[in-house]
Amino acid sequence: MPSIEDFKKFEFRVAEILDVKDHPNADRLYVLEILVGSDKKQIVAGIKKNYTADELKGKKIVIINNLEPAVIRGVESQGMLLAARDENLLSVIIPERNVASGASIS
Repeated sequence: MPSIEDFKKFEFRVAEILDVKDHPNADRLYVLEILVGSDKKQIVAGIKKNYTADELKGKKIVIINNLEPAVIRGVESQGMLLAARDENLLSVIIPERNVASGASIS
């Protein structure tokens, strides 16, 4: 079973979605340009079935910021967004209040 020390290794941050593009090699993926504090990054997310690009632009989301970059279908992803899923719906995790981009989750 994972310990609290394992959990503390992850850096959870608030990020603002600046731009959303279709993934060039996958129908179900978006490439999101995000702002985490003053750093711009891109992440690849499998949320296209549940969100339009317009719904995502400007939204603040919760991400894991310190994952090793991964190449997903030919595009580098520099983090991972958090989402909840049940059998019918996927919902991106968002902060309840308008906290600053880069804010830590504790």
